[in-house]
Amino acid sequence: MNNYTFKIYTSVENLPNDWDVVAYDNVFLQTQYLNVLEKSAPVNMQCFFIGIFEETKLIGIALAQYLNLNKLESFGERDKCLKTSVRNFVFKNFASHVLFLGNNMITGQNGYQFKKDISFDEIGKLLLLCSEEIISYFKKQKTKIHIVSFKDFYQDCANELKTNTFSTIYEFNTQPNMIFKIPSHWKTKEDYVAAFSKKYRDQYKRAHKKIEGITVRELSLEETIKHENRIYDLYYYVAKNAPFNTFFLAKNHFSTFKKQCGNRFKIIGYFKNEDLVGFHTILLNGNTLETYFLGYDEKVQKESMLYLNMLYTMTEFAIENNFGRIIFGRTALEIKSSIGAKPVMMSGFIYHTNSLVNKFLPKIFPKLEPTLAWQQRHPFK
Repeated sequence: MNNYTFKIYTSVENLPNDWDVVAYDNVFLQTQYLNVLEKSAPVNMQCFFIGIFEETKLIGIALAQYLNLNKLESFGERDKCLKTSVRNFVFKNFASHVLFLGNNMITGQNGYQFKKDISFDEIGKLLLLCSEEIISYFKKQKTKIHIVSFKDFYQDCANELKTNTFSTIYEFNTQPNMIFKIPSHWKTKEDYVAAFSKKYRDQYKRAHKKIEGITVRELSLEETIKHENRIYDLYYYVAKNAPFNTFFLAKNHFSTFKKQCGNRFKIIGYFKNEDLVGFHTILLNGNTLETYFLGYDEKVQKESMLYLNMLYTMTEFAIENNFGRIIFGRTALEIKSSIGAKPVMMSGFIYHTNSLVNKFLPKIFPKLEPTLAWQQRHPFK
C-alpha cells in the first residue's frame, strides 16, 4: 500500500497539528467536533481518532467508535412486538460489543477524509487494518468485539469498495438518508412556499396557523446551560420512543457542543408561555446544513404540529442563508418528503467476528431490521 501507515489516538489533544487541514471541509471530522465527542460522548461509547500518513505526512483521517450495548437501559420503546424482542435479545447476547468505522451518531459519509487522491482499494484496506488494531486493543482488555461495521457510504463509493477490499463483507442498506437539494434561485421563504402545489401550500399555512402563540428563538450558550435539564428531557422523550437506539446522549452534550462550535452550532428553542416545549439543532457544515438532534413535549407537538414546523424552520434558514442542501437523516421519512426532502440510499458493510455467525449474517441481519412502510410525497408543482 505504497508508504501508507496509520496511528490511532484516544485523545484530541494528541492529534497532529495539521489534522484540521485535512478535515477542512467536514466539520464532523474537525477537532472542534471531536472535542464534543471526547467531552460528552454517550456513556456507552468510546471514540478513536485515526491519522493516516504517507511516510511522515498526514494525508488522511478517520473516526471509529466502540459501543457497549450492555450499558443501554433500552434500545427504544416505540415498537413492542415479538420481532423487536428477538432483535433486542440478539443484540444483548451476541452483538453487544460493536465497533463502527464512521460516526454512528449522524447520517452521512462522515467517517474519513483524505487530502490527496487515494484508491478505494487502499481506503478499504486501511479501514480494515484500523479495525483490526482496535479489535486487538480491546482483546488486551479482555473485551471481545462481536460486530464490525463500516458505516454510511453513498452508492458510488459503496460500489467501488464492494468491487475491491469489501467484496466478501456483507453490504446492508437501512432507511435512506433524506436530503433536500435547494434550487439555487430560491432566495427567500416566499420562493419556497410559491413552489408548493396547492395541497402542500395549504399544509404549510395550516401548520403555521397551529404554531401561533409559540415563540421561536435561537438560544445562546448561557440560555442553553440554563435550560439544559429541560432540553435533555425533551430530547430523551423523542429518543426513547424511536424504533431503535444504540446510544443516548450525555446530559451535557448540547451545552458542550455549543461551547466547542459556537455559532456553527445553533439550538432553536420553542417557547409557550415562557416554558421550553421543544427545540431543534442544526450544524453549519460548509455548503451543507446538517440537522442534528431535537426534542419536544408530546402534547404541544400534537396541538401545534411542532415537528412539522421545525422542518419548515430548518428549511427556511437554509434557503435564506444560501445553503445548497440539507441533510435531514433517516427518521420520519414521509413527513420529511412532504417538505421537499428526497431519499438517498446509503450502504454500510458489516461482519461478525464469529465466522459461523458471519456466514449466516445475510440471512440474520434483514430479520433484525425494523420494517418500515412509507409513501414518498411530491410537494412541488
